[in-house]
Amino acid sequence: MKVLIVHNDLRVYWRHRLFFLRDFLKLKGMDLYAVELFGKGSPYDFESFNKTESWWDCLFPDKSDADLNKHQIKDKLFAKLDEIDPDVIVGGSIAFYSGALSLRWAKQNKKKFIMFDDAKPSWVKRNFFVQGIKNLITNQIDGLWLPSDEYDAEYTKLYKKSKIKYLYGYDCVDNDLFKLNSEKQIDNKKIITVSRLVEKKNVKSLLDAWKHVEDNDDTYSLDIIGDGPLSAELQQYQKSLGLRRVNFLGAIANDEIPKYLFEADAFVSPSLYESWGLVVNEAMAAGLPVILSDKINAAFTLLKDGENGYLFDPYDQEALPRLLLLFIQLPDAVKMKMSLKSRELIGKMDFNYMGNELLRTINSFNAGTYKKPPLAARAVINLWYGRYTTIEWDKVV
Repeated sequence: MKVLIVHNDLRVYWRHRLFFLRDFLKLKGMDLYAVELFGKGSPYDFESFNKTESWWDCLFPDKSDADLNKHQIKDKLFAKLDEIDPDVIVGGSIAFYSGALSLRWAKQNKKKFIMFDDAKPSWVKRNFFVQGIKNLITNQIDGLWLPSDEYDAEYTKLYKKSKIKYLYGYDCVDNDLFKLNSEKQIDNKKIITVSRLVEKKNVKSLLDAWKHVEDNDDTYSLDIIGDGPLSAELQQYQKSLGLRRVNFLGAIANDEIPKYLFEADAFVSPSLYESWGLVVNEAMAAGLPVILSDKINAAFTLLKDGENGYLFDPYDQEALPRLLLLFIQLPDAVKMKMSLKSRELIGKMDFNYMGNELLRTINSFNAGTYKKPPLAARAVINLWYGRYTTIEWDKVV
Protein backbone atom coordinates (compact mmCIF):
# COMPACT_ATOMS: atom_id res chain seq x y z
CA MET A 1 0.00 0.00 0.00
CA LYS A 2 1.37 3.40 -1.05
CA VAL A 3 0.10 6.63 0.48
CA LEU A 4 1.07 9.99 -1.00
CA ILE A 5 0.68 13.41 0.62
CA VAL A 6 0.80 16.26 -1.89
CA HIS A 7 0.51 19.99 -1.34
CA ASN A 8 1.77 23.35 -2.60
CA ASP A 9 4.58 23.20 -0.04
CA LEU A 10 5.26 20.81 2.84
CA ARG A 11 7.80 22.56 5.02
CA VAL A 12 7.76 24.10 8.51
CA TYR A 13 4.62 22.66 10.13
CA TRP A 14 4.37 19.68 7.78
CA ARG A 15 7.92 18.46 8.28
CA HIS A 16 7.44 16.79 11.67
CA ARG A 17 4.06 15.37 10.62
CA LEU A 18 5.57 13.72 7.56
CA PHE A 19 8.43 12.05 9.40
CA PHE A 20 6.03 10.79 12.05
CA LEU A 21 3.55 9.44 9.48
CA ARG A 22 6.33 7.84 7.46
CA ASP A 23 7.37 5.76 10.50
CA PHE A 24 3.82 5.24 11.77
CA LEU A 25 2.50 3.87 8.48
CA LYS A 26 5.64 1.80 7.89
CA LEU A 27 4.77 -0.21 11.01
CA LYS A 28 1.38 -0.93 9.41
CA GLY A 29 2.91 -2.15 6.15
CA MET A 30 2.33 1.07 4.22
CA ASP A 31 4.81 3.35 2.43
CA LEU A 32 4.40 7.11 2.69
CA TYR A 33 5.56 9.48 -0.04
CA ALA A 34 5.46 13.28 -0.05
CA VAL A 35 5.39 15.65 -3.03
CA GLU A 36 5.33 19.43 -2.83
CA LEU A 37 4.83 21.53 -5.92
CA PHE A 38 6.73 24.78 -5.39
CA GLY A 39 9.89 25.77 -3.60
CA LYS A 40 9.11 29.50 -3.85
CA GLY A 41 6.12 31.77 -3.44
CA SER A 42 4.89 30.49 -0.09
CA PRO A 43 4.87 32.44 3.18
CA TYR A 44 7.01 29.52 4.39
CA ASP A 45 9.60 29.68 1.59
CA PHE A 46 12.16 31.07 4.05
CA GLU A 47 12.75 27.37 4.73
CA SER A 48 14.22 26.09 1.48
CA PHE A 49 13.64 22.59 0.19
CA ASN A 50 16.58 20.25 0.62
CA LYS A 51 16.19 16.85 -0.95
CA THR A 52 17.57 14.48 1.67
CA GLU A 53 14.84 11.82 1.63
CA SER A 54 14.15 9.52 -1.31
CA TRP A 55 10.42 9.47 -0.47
CA TRP A 56 10.00 13.27 -0.42
CA ASP A 57 10.32 15.44 -3.52
CA CYS A 58 9.65 18.99 -4.69
CA LEU A 59 8.67 19.32 -8.34
CA PHE A 60 9.73 22.94 -8.86
CA PRO A 61 12.24 23.70 -6.07
CA ASP A 62 13.42 27.00 -7.59
CA LYS A 63 10.07 28.29 -8.85
CA SER A 64 6.74 29.63 -7.66
CA ASP A 65 3.41 29.10 -9.38
CA ALA A 66 3.83 32.55 -10.96
CA ASP A 67 6.82 31.23 -12.93
CA LEU A 68 4.79 28.40 -14.48
CA ASN A 69 1.63 27.80 -16.45
CA LYS A 70 -1.04 25.33 -15.43
CA HIS A 71 -0.07 22.80 -18.08
CA GLN A 72 3.55 22.67 -16.88
CA ILE A 73 2.35 22.09 -13.32
CA LYS A 74 -0.12 19.40 -14.38
CA ASP A 75 2.35 17.54 -16.61
CA LYS A 76 5.09 17.45 -13.97
CA LEU A 77 2.71 16.38 -11.20
CA PHE A 78 1.06 13.68 -13.33
CA ALA A 79 4.47 12.29 -14.28
CA LYS A 80 5.42 12.04 -10.60
CA LEU A 81 2.08 10.42 -9.72
CA ASP A 82 2.55 7.91 -12.54
CA GLU A 83 6.02 7.14 -11.18
CA ILE A 84 4.90 6.60 -7.57
CA ASP A 85 1.49 5.11 -8.47
CA PRO A 86 -0.05 5.65 -5.01
CA ASP A 87 -3.12 3.76 -3.82
CA VAL A 88 -4.30 6.71 -1.71
CA ILE A 89 -3.56 10.39 -2.29
CA VAL A 90 -3.93 12.93 0.50
CA GLY A 91 -4.05 16.45 -0.93
CA GLY A 92 -5.09 19.99 -0.16
CA SER A 93 -8.35 21.66 -1.08
CA ILE A 94 -9.48 21.32 -4.70
CA ALA A 95 -9.27 25.11 -4.85
CA PHE A 96 -5.49 24.63 -5.21
CA TYR A 97 -3.36 22.93 -7.87
CA SER A 98 -2.36 20.21 -5.44
CA GLY A 99 -5.93 19.16 -4.72
CA ALA A 100 -7.56 19.74 -8.10
CA LEU A 101 -4.92 17.96 -10.18
CA SER A 102 -4.39 15.12 -7.72
CA LEU A 103 -8.12 14.43 -7.64
CA ARG A 104 -8.17 14.39 -11.46
CA TRP A 105 -5.33 11.87 -11.55
CA ALA A 106 -6.98 9.76 -8.84
CA LYS A 107 -10.24 9.56 -10.77
CA GLN A 108 -8.49 8.73 -14.02
CA ASN A 109 -6.56 5.94 -12.32
CA LYS A 110 -9.34 4.72 -9.99
CA LYS A 111 -7.45 5.57 -6.79
CA LYS A 112 -8.68 7.01 -3.50
CA PHE A 113 -8.39 10.71 -2.72
CA ILE A 114 -8.54 12.33 0.74
CA MET A 115 -8.78 16.12 0.85
CA PHE A 116 -7.58 18.08 3.88
CA ASP A 117 -9.00 21.51 4.67
CA ASP A 118 -9.22 23.80 7.68
CA ALA A 119 -11.12 26.77 6.23
CA LYS A 120 -14.78 26.89 7.19
CA PRO A 121 -17.05 27.38 4.15
CA SER A 122 -18.96 30.23 5.79
CA TRP A 123 -15.72 32.15 6.34
CA VAL A 124 -14.67 32.02 2.66
CA LYS A 125 -16.45 34.50 0.41
CA ARG A 126 -17.55 32.88 -2.85
CA ASN A 127 -20.44 33.68 -5.13
CA PHE A 128 -23.21 31.11 -5.59
CA PHE A 129 -21.87 29.82 -8.91
CA VAL A 130 -18.26 29.37 -7.74
CA GLN A 131 -19.36 27.66 -4.52
CA GLY A 132 -21.64 25.37 -6.54
CA ILE A 133 -18.78 24.29 -8.80
CA LYS A 134 -16.53 23.68 -5.78
CA ASN A 135 -19.25 21.58 -4.13
CA LEU A 136 -19.75 19.55 -7.31
CA ILE A 137 -16.04 18.67 -7.44
CA THR A 138 -15.54 18.15 -3.71
CA ASN A 139 -18.43 15.70 -3.50
CA GLN A 140 -16.33 13.33 -5.62
CA ILE A 141 -13.59 12.91 -2.98
CA ASP A 142 -13.39 9.75 -0.89
CA GLY A 143 -12.30 11.27 2.42
CA LEU A 144 -12.36 14.68 4.08
CA TRP A 145 -9.64 15.41 6.67
CA LEU A 146 -10.64 18.23 9.01
CA PRO A 147 -8.95 19.58 12.14
CA SER A 148 -11.79 18.43 14.42
CA ASP A 149 -15.42 17.37 14.43
CA GLU A 150 -16.31 20.93 15.44
CA TYR A 151 -16.15 21.62 11.67
CA ASP A 152 -18.87 19.07 10.95
CA ALA A 153 -21.73 21.51 11.47
CA GLU A 154 -20.68 23.40 8.35
CA TYR A 155 -19.19 20.68 6.17
CA THR A 156 -21.93 18.06 6.47
CA LYS A 157 -24.40 20.56 4.98
CA LEU A 158 -22.38 20.36 1.76
CA TYR A 159 -20.67 16.97 1.86
CA LYS A 160 -22.62 14.09 3.42
CA LYS A 161 -20.93 11.62 5.74
CA SER A 162 -22.87 8.85 4.04
CA LYS A 163 -20.89 9.54 0.85
CA ILE A 164 -17.55 10.80 2.15
CA LYS A 165 -15.49 9.41 5.04
CA TYR A 166 -14.63 12.07 7.59
CA LEU A 167 -11.41 12.02 9.58
CA TYR A 168 -9.84 14.53 11.97
CA GLY A 169 -6.71 15.84 13.62
CA TYR A 170 -4.29 16.76 10.83
CA ASP A 171 -3.76 20.26 12.24
CA CYS A 172 -1.43 19.18 15.01
CA VAL A 173 2.15 19.76 16.08
CA ASP A 174 4.73 17.64 17.87
CA ASN A 175 3.50 18.43 21.38
CA ASP A 176 6.58 16.93 23.02
CA LEU A 177 8.84 19.56 21.43
CA PHE A 178 7.19 22.28 23.50
CA LYS A 179 7.28 20.64 26.92
CA LEU A 180 11.08 20.98 27.31
CA ASN A 181 11.04 18.16 29.88
CA SER A 182 10.63 20.75 32.62
CA GLU A 183 8.00 21.69 35.17
CA LYS A 184 6.01 24.68 33.95
CA GLN A 185 6.14 27.84 36.06
CA ILE A 186 3.55 30.62 35.91
CA ASP A 187 5.47 33.48 37.49
CA ASN A 188 7.48 34.86 34.56
CA LYS A 189 5.39 38.04 34.26
CA LYS A 190 5.34 37.74 30.45
CA ILE A 191 2.60 37.44 27.88
CA ILE A 192 3.68 36.42 24.39
CA THR A 193 2.41 36.49 20.83
CA VAL A 194 3.99 34.84 17.78
CA SER A 195 2.89 36.01 14.35
CA ARG A 196 3.89 37.52 11.07
CA LEU A 197 3.61 41.29 11.27
CA VAL A 198 0.94 41.76 8.63
CA GLU A 199 -2.49 43.38 8.57
CA LYS A 200 -4.46 40.20 9.29
CA LYS A 201 -2.65 39.53 12.56
CA ASN A 202 -4.08 42.75 14.04
CA VAL A 203 -1.03 43.45 16.19
CA LYS A 204 -1.79 47.17 16.27
CA SER A 205 -4.93 46.49 18.30
CA LEU A 206 -2.82 44.40 20.68
CA LEU A 207 -0.60 47.42 21.27
CA ASP A 208 -3.70 49.52 21.94
CA ALA A 209 -4.86 46.93 24.46
CA TRP A 210 -1.43 46.83 26.08
CA LYS A 211 -1.64 50.58 26.67
CA HIS A 212 -4.55 49.85 28.99
CA VAL A 213 -2.48 47.15 30.71
CA GLU A 214 0.46 49.47 31.33
CA ASP A 215 -1.89 52.14 32.66
CA ASN A 216 -3.16 49.67 35.28
CA ASP A 217 -0.29 47.24 35.91
CA ASP A 218 3.46 47.67 36.30
CA THR A 219 4.55 44.02 36.44
CA TYR A 220 3.87 42.27 33.12
CA SER A 221 5.65 42.66 29.77
CA LEU A 222 4.57 41.71 26.24
CA ASP A 223 6.92 39.82 23.92
CA ILE A 224 6.16 39.94 20.18
CA ILE A 225 7.94 37.33 18.08
CA GLY A 226 7.82 37.64 14.31
CA ASP A 227 8.72 39.83 11.37
CA GLY A 228 6.91 41.23 8.39
CA PRO A 229 6.18 44.34 6.31
CA LEU A 230 4.53 46.14 9.25
CA SER A 231 7.46 45.70 11.63
CA ALA A 232 8.83 49.26 11.47
CA GLU A 233 5.35 50.79 11.52
CA LEU A 234 4.31 48.82 14.60
CA GLN A 235 7.50 49.66 16.49
CA GLN A 236 6.94 53.32 15.73
CA TYR A 237 3.36 52.97 16.96
CA GLN A 238 4.65 51.43 20.19
CA LYS A 239 6.80 54.52 20.73
CA SER A 240 3.91 56.87 19.98
CA LEU A 241 1.84 55.15 22.67
CA GLY A 242 4.71 55.40 25.13
CA LEU A 243 4.73 51.66 25.80
CA ARG A 244 7.68 50.67 28.00
CA ARG A 245 7.13 46.96 28.45
CA VAL A 246 6.71 45.75 24.87
CA ASN A 247 9.59 43.82 23.30
CA PHE A 248 9.74 43.26 19.55
CA LEU A 249 12.01 40.21 19.30
CA GLY A 250 11.92 39.82 15.52
CA ALA A 251 12.11 36.49 13.72
CA ILE A 252 13.21 33.61 15.93
CA ALA A 253 14.47 30.25 14.63
CA ASN A 254 11.78 27.57 14.80
CA ASP A 255 13.77 25.38 17.17
CA GLU A 256 14.05 28.31 19.60
CA ILE A 257 10.32 29.09 19.74
CA PRO A 258 9.52 26.41 22.38
CA LYS A 259 11.88 28.06 24.87
CA TYR A 260 10.25 31.48 24.44
CA LEU A 261 6.76 30.02 24.81
CA PHE A 262 7.72 27.96 27.83
CA GLU A 263 9.12 31.03 29.58
CA ALA A 264 5.88 33.03 29.20
CA ASP A 265 2.74 32.94 31.35
CA ALA A 266 0.12 33.22 28.59
CA PHE A 267 -0.28 33.47 24.82
CA VAL A 268 -2.43 36.06 23.05
CA SER A 269 -3.59 36.41 19.45
CA PRO A 270 -5.96 39.14 18.19
CA SER A 271 -5.91 37.84 14.59
CA LEU A 272 -8.78 38.84 12.30
CA TYR A 273 -8.75 35.48 10.47
CA GLU A 274 -7.02 32.13 10.90
CA SER A 275 -8.26 29.05 9.06
CA TRP A 276 -6.80 27.18 12.03
CA GLY A 277 -3.78 28.70 13.85
CA LEU A 278 -1.13 26.09 14.69
CA VAL A 279 0.71 28.47 17.01
CA VAL A 280 -2.22 27.93 19.38
CA ASN A 281 -1.32 24.22 19.51
CA GLU A 282 2.28 25.15 20.21
CA ALA A 283 1.41 27.57 23.00
CA MET A 284 -0.90 25.08 24.70
CA ALA A 285 1.66 22.28 24.40
CA ALA A 286 4.07 24.62 26.21
CA GLY A 287 1.48 24.89 28.98
CA LEU A 288 0.21 28.39 28.23
CA PRO A 289 -3.28 29.67 28.89
CA VAL A 290 -4.50 31.28 25.65
CA ILE A 291 -6.36 34.54 25.02
CA LEU A 292 -7.75 34.20 21.51
CA SER A 293 -9.74 36.11 18.94
CA ASP A 294 -12.98 34.41 17.93
CA LYS A 295 -11.77 34.68 14.32
CA ILE A 296 -9.26 31.88 14.96
CA ASN A 297 -10.80 28.52 14.11
CA ALA A 298 -8.54 26.64 16.52
CA ALA A 299 -10.18 28.51 19.38
CA PHE A 300 -13.46 26.64 18.93
CA THR A 301 -11.76 23.27 19.38
CA LEU A 302 -8.89 23.99 21.75
CA LEU A 303 -10.10 26.83 23.96
CA LYS A 304 -12.52 26.27 26.81
CA ASP A 305 -13.47 29.79 27.76
CA GLY A 306 -12.64 30.50 31.38
CA GLU A 307 -10.89 27.14 31.83
CA ASN A 308 -7.66 27.47 29.84
CA GLY A 309 -8.04 31.05 28.67
CA TYR A 310 -10.47 33.52 27.19
CA LEU A 311 -12.23 34.14 23.88
CA PHE A 312 -12.89 37.65 22.57
CA ASP A 313 -14.22 39.57 19.60
CA PRO A 314 -11.25 41.40 17.99
CA TYR A 315 -13.59 44.13 16.74
CA ASP A 316 -14.66 44.93 20.30
CA GLN A 317 -12.03 47.46 21.39
CA GLU A 318 -12.77 46.97 25.09
CA ALA A 319 -12.65 43.15 25.17
CA LEU A 320 -8.94 42.41 24.81
CA PRO A 321 -7.62 45.02 27.28
CA ARG A 322 -10.15 43.82 29.85
CA LEU A 323 -9.19 40.16 29.44
CA LEU A 324 -5.45 40.83 29.50
CA LEU A 325 -5.80 42.65 32.78
CA LEU A 326 -8.19 40.00 34.12
CA PHE A 327 -5.59 37.29 33.46
CA ILE A 328 -2.73 39.31 34.92
CA GLN A 329 -4.67 39.86 38.15
CA LEU A 330 -5.60 36.19 38.64
CA PRO A 331 -3.96 34.34 41.54
CA ASP A 332 -0.99 32.22 40.46
CA ALA A 333 -2.86 29.07 41.48
CA VAL A 334 -5.66 29.85 39.02
CA LYS A 335 -3.14 30.59 36.25
CA MET A 336 -1.47 27.25 36.92
CA LYS A 337 -4.81 25.48 36.74
CA MET A 338 -5.35 27.08 33.32
CA SER A 339 -1.88 25.96 32.27
CA LEU A 340 -2.59 22.36 33.20
CA LYS A 341 -5.92 22.51 31.38
CA SER A 342 -4.19 23.67 28.20
CA ARG A 343 -1.81 20.70 28.40
CA GLU A 344 -4.74 18.34 28.99
CA LEU A 345 -6.75 19.64 26.02
CA ILE A 346 -3.89 19.69 23.51
CA GLY A 347 -2.86 16.21 24.62
CA LYS A 348 -5.94 14.88 22.83
CA MET A 349 -4.72 16.34 19.54
CA ASP A 350 -1.30 14.78 19.07
CA PHE A 351 0.55 12.93 16.33
CA ASN A 352 -0.79 9.52 17.39
CA TYR A 353 -4.34 10.77 17.04
CA MET A 354 -3.48 12.12 13.59
CA GLY A 355 -1.90 8.85 12.50
CA ASN A 356 -4.70 6.67 13.82
CA GLU A 357 -7.34 8.78 12.08
CA LEU A 358 -5.55 8.45 8.74
CA LEU A 359 -4.97 4.72 9.24
CA ARG A 360 -8.61 4.11 10.22
CA THR A 361 -9.81 5.84 7.07
CA ILE A 362 -7.39 4.09 4.72
CA ASN A 363 -8.38 0.71 6.18
CA SER A 364 -12.05 1.53 5.70
CA PHE A 365 -11.66 1.98 1.96
CA ASN A 366 -12.88 -0.94 -0.08
CA ALA A 367 -10.23 -1.45 -2.74
CA GLY A 368 -12.78 -3.09 -5.04
CA THR A 369 -15.02 -0.05 -5.29
CA TYR A 370 -14.58 3.05 -7.41
CA LYS A 371 -16.50 6.26 -6.87
CA LYS A 372 -17.23 7.22 -10.46
CA PRO A 373 -18.11 10.90 -10.86
CA PRO A 374 -21.30 11.79 -12.70
CA LEU A 375 -20.82 13.22 -16.17
CA ALA A 376 -21.05 16.89 -15.15
CA ALA A 377 -18.60 16.46 -12.27
CA ARG A 378 -16.18 14.49 -14.47
CA ALA A 379 -16.20 17.27 -17.06
CA VAL A 380 -15.50 19.96 -14.47
CA ILE A 381 -12.74 17.92 -12.79
CA ASN A 382 -11.01 17.55 -16.16
CA LEU A 383 -11.26 21.27 -16.85
CA TRP A 384 -10.28 22.65 -13.44
CA TYR A 385 -6.56 22.95 -12.69
CA GLY A 386 -6.78 24.79 -9.39
CA ARG A 387 -4.75 27.86 -8.49
CA TYR A 388 -2.47 29.13 -5.75
CA THR A 389 -3.07 32.31 -3.81
CA THR A 390 -1.63 33.46 -0.51
CA ILE A 391 -3.65 36.66 -0.19
CA GLU A 392 -5.40 35.42 2.94
CA TRP A 393 -2.03 35.03 4.63
CA ASP A 394 -1.73 38.80 4.90
CA LYS A 395 -5.17 40.31 4.58
CA VAL A 396 -8.75 39.58 5.55
CA VAL A 397 -10.57 38.72 2.32
